[in-house]
Amino acid sequence: MAQERKPLKMVACPHCGAKVFIPGDLEPLQRSACSKCNGEIMMPMMLRQFELRSIIASGGMGTVYRSWDTTLGREVAVKLMLREIAADPEAVVAFAREARACAQLNHTNIIHIYTFDEHEDYKYLTMELADSGSLDTRIEKQQRVPELDILDIGVKVASALATALRHGLLHLDIKPGNILFNSEGEPKLVDFGLARKADADTDAYAPIFGTPYYIAPERLRQEGDTFQCDMYSLAGTLYHALTGHVPFEAPTVEGVVNAHLQTPLTPPRQVLPEVSQATSDALCKAMAKEPSHRFASYDEFIMALTAARSQLLIRQFAPQSAPPDQNAPASGGKSWWRR
Repeated sequence: MAQERKPLKMVACPHCGAKVFIPGDLEPLQRSACSKCNGEIMMPMMLRQFELRSIIASGGMGTVYRSWDTTLGREVAVKLMLREIAADPEAVVAFAREARACAQLNHTNIIHIYTFDEHEDYKYLTMELADSGSLDTRIEKQQRVPELDILDIGVKVASALATALRHGLLHLDIKPGNILFNSEGEPKLVDFGLARKADADTDAYAPIFGTPYYIAPERLRQEGDTFQCDMYSLAGTLYHALTGHVPFEAPTVEGVVNAHLQTPLTPPRQVLPEVSQATSDALCKAMAKEPSHRFASYDEFIMALTAARSQLLIRQFAPQSAPPDQNAPASGGKSWWRR
Protein backbone atom coordinates (compact mmCIF):
# COMPACT_ATOMS: atom_id res chain seq x y z
CA MET A 1 0.00 0.00 0.00
CA ALA A 2 1.46 3.34 -1.06
CA GLN A 3 2.33 5.67 1.78
CA GLU A 4 0.11 8.75 1.83
CA ARG A 5 2.05 11.87 0.98
CA LYS A 6 1.74 14.75 3.40
CA PRO A 7 0.79 18.10 1.87
CA LEU A 8 3.53 20.69 1.44
CA LYS A 9 3.46 24.47 1.11
CA MET A 10 6.13 26.59 -0.56
CA VAL A 11 7.14 29.71 1.34
CA ALA A 12 10.06 32.13 1.27
CA CYS A 13 12.51 31.90 4.15
CA PRO A 14 12.79 35.33 5.85
CA HIS A 15 16.42 34.60 6.76
CA CYS A 16 18.08 33.33 3.56
CA GLY A 17 15.38 34.22 1.01
CA ALA A 18 15.23 30.68 -0.43
CA LYS A 19 11.90 29.24 -1.57
CA VAL A 20 11.41 26.07 0.47
CA PHE A 21 8.66 23.62 1.30
CA ILE A 22 7.23 23.29 4.79
CA PRO A 23 4.60 20.81 6.04
CA GLY A 24 1.25 21.91 4.67
CA ASP A 25 -0.64 20.64 7.70
CA LEU A 26 0.93 23.20 10.06
CA GLU A 27 -1.53 25.53 11.74
CA PRO A 28 -1.27 29.23 10.80
CA LEU A 29 1.57 30.93 12.73
CA GLN A 30 3.15 27.57 13.59
CA ARG A 31 6.84 27.33 12.75
CA SER A 32 9.18 24.97 10.98
CA ALA A 33 12.90 24.95 10.13
CA CYS A 34 14.25 26.12 6.77
CA SER A 35 15.85 23.23 4.88
CA LYS A 36 18.52 25.60 3.52
CA CYS A 37 19.67 27.67 6.52
CA ASN A 38 17.79 26.04 9.41
CA GLY A 39 16.20 29.39 10.22
CA GLU A 40 12.68 29.58 11.57
CA ILE A 41 9.87 29.72 9.00
CA MET A 42 6.25 30.43 9.83
CA MET A 43 3.09 29.08 8.24
CA PRO A 44 1.41 32.23 6.83
CA MET A 45 -1.97 33.32 8.17
CA MET A 46 -4.66 35.41 6.49
CA LEU A 47 -6.18 38.17 8.59
CA ARG A 48 -8.78 39.82 6.37
CA GLN A 49 -6.70 41.02 3.38
CA PHE A 50 -3.39 40.76 5.24
CA GLU A 51 -1.14 37.72 4.87
CA LEU A 52 1.10 37.42 7.94
CA ARG A 53 4.39 35.96 6.69
CA SER A 54 7.15 36.21 9.31
CA ILE A 55 7.86 37.57 12.78
CA ILE A 56 9.61 40.93 13.09
CA ALA A 57 9.48 41.40 16.86
CA SER A 58 7.60 40.34 19.97
CA GLY A 59 6.71 42.36 23.06
CA GLY A 60 4.54 42.34 26.13
CA MET A 61 1.38 43.29 24.25
CA GLY A 62 1.78 41.19 21.13
CA THR A 63 3.83 40.18 18.12
CA VAL A 64 4.64 42.22 15.01
CA TYR A 65 4.59 40.36 11.68
CA ARG A 66 5.94 41.26 8.27
CA SER A 67 2.78 41.02 6.18
CA TRP A 68 1.44 41.48 2.67
CA ASP A 69 -1.62 43.62 1.97
CA THR A 70 -3.28 41.62 -0.83
CA THR A 71 -5.69 44.46 -1.63
CA LEU A 72 -3.17 47.28 -2.09
CA GLY A 73 -0.20 45.07 -3.03
CA ARG A 74 2.29 46.37 -0.48
CA GLU A 75 4.27 45.19 2.53
CA VAL A 76 2.99 46.27 5.94
CA ALA A 77 3.56 45.38 9.58
CA VAL A 78 0.73 43.78 11.54
CA LYS A 79 0.86 43.92 15.34
CA LEU A 80 -1.26 41.07 16.64
CA MET A 81 -2.41 41.43 20.22
CA LEU A 82 -1.81 38.38 22.40
CA ARG A 83 -5.11 36.54 22.85
CA GLU A 84 -4.64 36.17 26.60
CA ILE A 85 -4.14 39.94 26.91
CA ALA A 86 -7.04 40.66 24.55
CA ALA A 87 -9.33 39.19 27.22
CA ASP A 88 -8.35 42.05 29.55
CA PRO A 89 -10.54 45.11 28.85
CA GLU A 90 -7.91 47.51 30.24
CA ALA A 91 -5.24 46.05 27.95
CA VAL A 92 -7.54 46.44 24.95
CA VAL A 93 -8.13 50.08 25.88
CA ALA A 94 -4.35 50.62 26.09
CA PHE A 95 -3.86 48.93 22.71
CA ALA A 96 -6.54 51.12 21.13
CA ARG A 97 -5.10 54.23 22.78
CA GLU A 98 -1.73 53.60 21.18
CA ALA A 99 -3.39 53.21 17.78
CA ARG A 100 -5.39 56.43 18.09
CA ALA A 101 -2.48 58.44 19.50
CA CYS A 102 -0.20 57.45 16.63
CA ALA A 103 -2.85 57.64 13.90
CA GLN A 104 -3.47 61.35 14.44
CA LEU A 105 0.18 62.20 13.81
CA ASN A 106 1.40 62.72 10.25
CA HIS A 107 5.18 62.97 10.19
CA THR A 108 7.85 61.24 8.11
CA ASN A 109 9.63 60.04 11.24
CA ILE A 110 6.59 58.73 13.11
CA ILE A 111 5.37 55.27 12.17
CA HIS A 112 2.16 55.49 10.13
CA ILE A 113 -0.89 53.60 11.41
CA TYR A 114 -3.22 52.22 8.73
CA THR A 115 -5.82 50.10 10.54
CA PHE A 116 -6.98 49.05 14.00
CA ASP A 117 -9.43 46.18 13.72
CA GLU A 118 -10.66 42.85 15.03
CA HIS A 119 -11.15 39.61 13.10
CA GLU A 120 -11.99 36.15 14.41
CA ASP A 121 -11.12 37.12 18.00
CA TYR A 122 -7.79 38.66 16.90
CA LYS A 123 -7.26 42.34 17.68
CA TYR A 124 -4.61 43.86 15.46
CA LEU A 125 -2.89 47.02 14.34
CA THR A 126 -1.68 47.51 10.76
CA MET A 127 1.14 49.96 10.24
CA GLU A 128 4.02 51.10 8.08
CA LEU A 129 6.84 48.57 7.77
CA ALA A 130 10.12 49.55 9.46
CA ASP A 131 12.08 46.32 9.69
CA SER A 132 15.72 47.38 9.31
CA GLY A 133 16.46 47.18 13.00
CA SER A 134 16.30 49.69 15.82
CA LEU A 135 18.78 52.14 17.29
CA ASP A 136 19.13 49.58 20.07
CA THR A 137 20.32 46.90 17.63
CA ARG A 138 22.73 49.38 16.05
CA ILE A 139 24.27 50.06 19.47
CA GLU A 140 24.57 46.31 20.09
CA LYS A 141 26.29 45.73 16.74
CA GLN A 142 28.45 48.85 16.48
CA GLN A 143 28.94 49.76 20.16
CA ARG A 144 29.11 53.42 19.09
CA VAL A 145 27.05 54.95 16.30
CA PRO A 146 28.88 57.62 14.20
CA GLU A 147 28.34 61.17 15.43
CA LEU A 148 26.95 62.38 12.10
CA ASP A 149 24.32 59.62 12.17
CA ILE A 150 23.44 60.51 15.76
CA LEU A 151 22.89 64.15 14.84
CA ASP A 152 20.71 63.19 11.86
CA ILE A 153 18.60 60.89 14.05
CA GLY A 154 18.37 63.53 16.77
CA VAL A 155 17.13 66.23 14.40
CA LYS A 156 14.52 63.94 12.84
CA VAL A 157 13.18 62.44 16.07
CA ALA A 158 13.09 65.85 17.77
CA SER A 159 11.05 67.11 14.83
CA ALA A 160 8.71 64.11 15.22
CA LEU A 161 8.28 64.89 18.93
CA ALA A 162 7.57 68.53 18.07
CA THR A 163 4.74 67.37 15.79
CA ALA A 164 3.36 65.16 18.58
CA LEU A 165 3.51 68.13 20.95
CA ARG A 166 1.59 70.31 18.50
CA HIS A 167 -1.15 67.67 18.76
CA GLY A 168 -0.92 67.86 22.54
CA LEU A 169 0.85 64.52 22.96
CA LEU A 170 3.87 63.46 24.99
CA HIS A 171 5.56 60.14 24.16
CA LEU A 172 7.11 59.42 27.60
CA ASP A 173 9.07 56.33 26.58
CA ILE A 174 11.85 57.51 24.29
CA LYS A 175 14.63 54.90 24.17
CA PRO A 176 16.82 53.24 21.52
CA GLY A 177 14.39 50.35 21.09
CA ASN A 178 11.57 52.74 20.14
CA ILE A 179 13.47 54.26 17.21
CA LEU A 180 13.21 51.89 14.26
CA PHE A 181 14.63 52.22 10.73
CA ASN A 182 12.96 51.48 7.42
CA SER A 183 14.69 50.01 4.36
CA GLU A 184 15.94 53.49 3.38
CA GLY A 185 17.49 54.15 6.78
CA GLU A 186 14.88 56.67 7.91
CA PRO A 187 14.31 56.65 11.68
CA LYS A 188 10.73 55.98 12.75
CA LEU A 189 9.45 56.75 16.24
CA VAL A 190 7.19 53.95 17.51
CA ASP A 191 5.33 52.76 20.61
CA PHE A 192 3.01 55.50 21.79
CA GLY A 193 1.63 53.07 24.38
CA LEU A 194 2.53 55.42 27.26
CA ALA A 195 1.61 58.61 25.40
CA ARG A 196 -0.60 61.06 27.22
CA LYS A 197 -2.02 64.52 26.72
CA ALA A 198 0.44 67.29 27.46
CA ASP A 199 -2.15 69.18 29.50
CA ALA A 200 -3.34 66.18 31.54
CA ASP A 201 -3.13 66.44 35.31
CA THR A 202 -0.39 64.38 36.95
CA ASP A 203 -1.45 61.91 39.63
CA ALA A 204 1.15 62.12 42.39
CA TYR A 205 0.36 58.54 43.44
CA ALA A 206 0.26 56.99 39.98
CA PRO A 207 3.02 54.51 39.08
CA ILE A 208 5.79 55.84 36.83
CA PHE A 209 6.29 54.00 33.57
CA GLY A 210 9.32 54.39 31.36
CA THR A 211 12.83 53.10 30.90
CA PRO A 212 15.04 54.02 33.90
CA TYR A 213 18.20 54.61 31.85
CA TYR A 214 16.64 57.54 29.99
CA ILE A 215 13.92 58.89 32.30
CA ALA A 216 13.86 62.59 33.23
CA PRO A 217 14.49 63.57 36.88
CA GLU A 218 11.24 65.54 37.18
CA ARG A 219 9.28 62.43 36.25
CA LEU A 220 11.00 60.58 39.07
CA ARG A 221 10.16 63.46 41.40
CA GLN A 222 6.59 63.35 40.02
CA GLU A 223 6.63 67.08 39.38
CA GLY A 224 4.58 66.78 36.20
CA ASP A 225 5.25 65.65 32.65
CA THR A 226 6.18 68.16 29.96
CA PHE A 227 7.78 68.00 26.52
CA GLN A 228 11.14 68.50 28.25
CA CYS A 229 10.79 65.01 29.73
CA ASP A 230 10.83 63.64 26.17
CA MET A 231 13.68 65.99 25.27
CA TYR A 232 15.75 64.65 28.18
CA SER A 233 15.02 61.04 27.20
CA LEU A 234 15.90 61.68 23.55
CA ALA A 235 19.18 63.30 24.56
CA GLY A 236 19.92 60.34 26.85
CA THR A 237 19.19 57.97 24.00
CA LEU A 238 21.53 59.87 21.67
CA TYR A 239 24.19 59.98 24.41
CA HIS A 240 24.05 56.18 24.70
CA ALA A 241 24.32 55.65 20.94
CA LEU A 242 27.14 58.18 20.62
CA THR A 243 29.35 57.03 23.49
CA GLY A 244 28.37 53.38 23.83
CA HIS A 245 27.41 54.01 27.46
CA VAL A 246 24.07 54.93 29.04
CA PRO A 247 24.20 58.37 30.71
CA PHE A 248 24.18 56.87 34.21
CA GLU A 249 25.30 53.37 35.10
CA ALA A 250 24.74 51.59 38.41
CA PRO A 251 24.34 47.98 39.54
CA THR A 252 20.70 48.51 40.55
CA VAL A 253 17.66 50.34 39.18
CA GLU A 254 17.59 52.37 42.39
CA GLY A 255 21.17 53.44 41.76
CA VAL A 256 20.35 54.54 38.21
CA VAL A 257 17.32 56.50 39.44
CA ASN A 258 19.37 58.20 42.14
CA ALA A 259 22.03 59.14 39.57
CA HIS A 260 19.43 60.82 37.34
CA LEU A 261 18.36 62.84 40.35
CA GLN A 262 21.72 63.76 41.87
CA THR A 263 24.82 62.75 39.88
CA PRO A 264 26.21 65.34 37.43
CA LEU A 265 26.24 64.14 33.84
CA THR A 266 29.66 63.30 32.41
CA PRO A 267 29.83 65.25 29.10
CA PRO A 268 30.08 62.97 26.03
CA ARG A 269 33.35 64.64 25.05
CA GLN A 270 34.93 63.47 28.33
CA VAL A 271 33.77 59.92 27.63
CA LEU A 272 34.92 60.03 24.03
CA PRO A 273 37.36 62.86 23.18
CA GLU A 274 36.64 62.70 19.43
CA VAL A 275 33.06 63.87 20.00
CA SER A 276 32.73 67.49 18.89
CA GLN A 277 32.28 70.17 21.53
CA ALA A 278 29.05 71.40 19.92
CA THR A 279 27.41 67.95 20.05
CA SER A 280 28.58 67.39 23.61
CA ASP A 281 27.24 70.78 24.73
CA ALA A 282 23.85 70.24 23.03
CA LEU A 283 23.29 66.86 24.71
CA CYS A 284 24.41 68.17 28.10
CA LYS A 285 22.02 71.09 27.92
CA ALA A 286 19.11 68.85 26.87
CA MET A 287 19.90 66.62 29.87
CA ALA A 288 20.13 69.34 32.49
CA LYS A 289 18.68 68.25 35.84
CA GLU A 290 16.28 71.18 35.92
CA PRO A 291 13.87 71.51 32.97
CA SER A 292 14.29 75.30 33.01
CA HIS A 293 17.98 74.83 32.16
CA ARG A 294 17.22 72.79 29.04
CA PHE A 295 16.30 74.13 25.61
CA ALA A 296 13.09 76.13 25.78
CA SER A 297 11.66 74.43 22.68
CA TYR A 298 12.29 71.61 20.24
CA ASP A 299 13.19 74.25 17.66
CA GLU A 300 16.09 75.40 19.85
CA PHE A 301 17.24 71.80 20.38
CA ILE A 302 17.02 71.10 16.64
CA MET A 303 18.98 74.29 15.86
CA ALA A 304 21.74 73.23 18.26
CA LEU A 305 21.94 69.74 16.74
CA THR A 306 21.87 71.16 13.21
CA ALA A 307 24.66 73.63 14.04
CA ALA A 308 26.74 70.80 15.49
CA ARG A 309 26.08 68.76 12.34
CA SER A 310 27.15 71.63 10.08
CA GLN A 311 30.37 72.13 12.04
CA LEU A 312 31.08 68.40 11.88
CA LEU A 313 30.51 68.30 8.12
CA ILE A 314 32.84 71.25 7.60
CA ARG A 315 35.48 69.57 9.73
CA GLN A 316 35.12 66.21 7.99
CA PHE A 317 34.64 67.19 4.38
CA ALA A 318 36.28 70.59 3.86
CA PRO A 319 39.29 70.23 1.50
CA GLN A 320 42.67 70.35 3.14
CA SER A 321 44.61 73.57 2.69
CA ALA A 322 46.47 73.45 -0.62
CA PRO A 323 50.26 73.93 -0.58
CA PRO A 324 51.35 77.47 -1.62
CA ASP A 325 51.82 78.06 -5.32
CA GLN A 326 55.50 78.86 -5.94
CA ASN A 327 54.57 80.92 -9.01
CA ALA A 328 51.95 82.99 -7.22
CA PRO A 329 52.74 86.67 -6.55
CA ALA A 330 54.09 87.44 -3.09
CA SER A 331 51.68 88.47 -0.39
CA GLY A 332 50.74 92.06 -0.81
CA GLY A 333 51.67 92.09 -4.54
CA LYS A 334 49.24 93.29 -7.20
CA SER A 335 47.33 90.95 -9.49
CA TRP A 336 46.84 92.15 -13.08
CA TRP A 337 43.84 91.04 -15.10
CA ARG A 338 43.57 91.23 -18.83
CA ARG A 339 40.23 91.80 -20.40
